[in-house]
Amino acid sequence: MTSRRLTFALLTLTLIVLFVSAPAALRDDLARGQIYVFTRDFVADIPRRLAGPGRFRFILQPALASILGVRDGVRDARAGRHPYLLALLTGKGDRHELLKSAMAAIVNILLMGILLDAVFQRVILGVTHPGAALVIGPVLICAPYAVVRALANRGFRILRPD
Repeated sequence: MTSRRLTFALLTLTLIVLFVSAPAALRDDLARGQIYVFTRDFVADIPRRLAGPGRFRFILQPALASILGVRDGVRDARAGRHPYLLALLTGKGDRHELLKSAMAAIVNILLMGILLDAVFQRVILGVTHPGAALVIGPVLICAPYAVVRALANRGFRILRPD
């Protein structure tokens, strides 16, 4: 299966799961009187996610994102580009191109992260909150990827000065 087909399949499956779970999440939000992501319950449920089924994803997903970050950080260093986070924050590079390259690298594990969070919310909490899946999944992927990509660039330049 080509990468684009895999991405399309993951995107379709993720959207279906989020769409199907929306009515139950809305009922839960109405009963709660607040949107789940903006409640104390959201923060209180994080330890349950870490201890429940699927806790391995809290290790696996950031690890995969970190591996991709190292690969892309070394590529950046070899190409003479500024460290990723610095370039994003200061504009010392084409931000659009940097974000595009990051998305190309992590899109599949990002979609898997959202999908897995939605599924494990159902298993652990009994209801899936799409907003929470759209927060937790990307945080597990994007933060490690960006930090490690920048550090790998710096580390490669220090270890291999030209």
